[in-house]
Amino acid sequence: MTDRPVLLPGLVNAHSHAFHRALRGVSERTSGDFWTWRNLMYGVARQLDPDSYRELATLVYAEMLLAGWTTVGEFHYLHHGPLGTPYSDPNEMTWSIVEAAAAAGIRLTLLDACYLQAGVGGEALEEVQLRFSDGDGDAWSRRVTAASESGRFKDPESSREDGLARIGAAIHSVRAVGPPAMESVAAWAATESAPLHVHLSEQRKENEACLAVLHMTPTDLLGSVGALSGRTTAVHATHLSSRDVTRLGLARCSICACPTTERDLGDGVGPFAALADSGCVLCVGSDSHAVIDPFEEIRSLEWHQRLVEERRGILSLEVLLAAGSSGGARALGWTEGEVAGDAVTLRTESVAMAGAAGEAGGVGGAGAVGGAGAVDEAEAVGPEPLAVLFAASPRDVDTVTVGGVTVVEGGEHALLGPSGAIAERLSKAIGRLLEGS
Repeated sequence: MTDRPVLLPGLVNAHSHAFHRALRGVSERTSGDFWTWRNLMYGVARQLDPDSYRELATLVYAEMLLAGWTTVGEFHYLHHGPLGTPYSDPNEMTWSIVEAAAAAGIRLTLLDACYLQAGVGGEALEEVQLRFSDGDGDAWSRRVTAASESGRFKDPESSREDGLARIGAAIHSVRAVGPPAMESVAAWAATESAPLHVHLSEQRKENEACLAVLHMTPTDLLGSVGALSGRTTAVHATHLSSRDVTRLGLARCSICACPTTERDLGDGVGPFAALADSGCVLCVGSDSHAVIDPFEEIRSLEWHQRLVEERRGILSLEVLLAAGSSGGARALGWTEGEVAGDAVTLRTESVAMAGAAGEAGGVGGAGAVGGAGAVDEAEAVGPEPLAVLFAASPRDVDTVTVGGVTVVEGGEHALLGPSGAIAERLSKAIGRLLEGS
């Protein structure tokens, strides 16, 4: 028979640090752990300005679209100039990201992160970290409110042109934000009904410091300041106690796993199956962009659980697809109706895809997997086509639509030109940053 394409809902990258893309391959030249990798990342952070960040983020978002991501949650903490000196517009770096997403054509939730201290005990910021800080929680709130009210984030239902970006809040981590400022950020998010994201228990060292200084786990600390709710997304959630798992589930938090980054940095594997069982909603992100491949993030969510539990089939195919699509949309504050025009069409004629899609789900025309983004004429199919999640790669992405507009067609970016030209621009942009770091 003739191979037929498989249609997926839009795939959501719920956790991104766009500028970390500059370290792909570079960080592999040294050994160490998360903390040594962080020093390399700081070297890149020192070099960025609004123009270079806009250029880099535009190309990184283009790479995401070519890979099949249709929405990104940008966890943004690089706010100010060197030594923390604000730009003439304190949100200038924010606008670089918003403009980059618009140029690439990707749906964006900008998660503006509060970052005020260098450790749980309130340690002073390092020189490079001064760029991340607004000074205190109230100053963070004033800057983010100014961004929210600027008109640059408009009604998502008004039109495609001005409806693909919105703003949310983030507590960088319990080591970077003290309890009073956490309350300010959580209160801002609650008032605005905005998403609230936080790096949670990514490293054992963070847990140990929180227990030693504040006598509670990071999860309990977030709960004590009113930062746990159905609008909260805990990113990584790697080293949790059973009590933490229960508390996150009772709050109906989202949990964002970043499997390729977590294994790249040697972070460990979070208890994601237990979190899902507790009532949490799973989603995925590519975080540091060691890999930009939604299918690898989705299937690694299951594969990593298999390594821990020594059995197979822990998370169902339906749960995995939701983690890559609707779960991420929820975490970033988008409703099912708002992302209904986002979709990814996969070619099935590659050697890697042979057999994985069955017979396009045994239906005529495109095999439609999931609901959001499916074309009207495509019929619903059984679970077998979901096996493409374990076979597909960005090479199999043919068409990507965002807000009903085709952004990738025939495997090429419709707005920014051939992949080869994008790769050349990206290589040069990264090269310039690394030369100065």
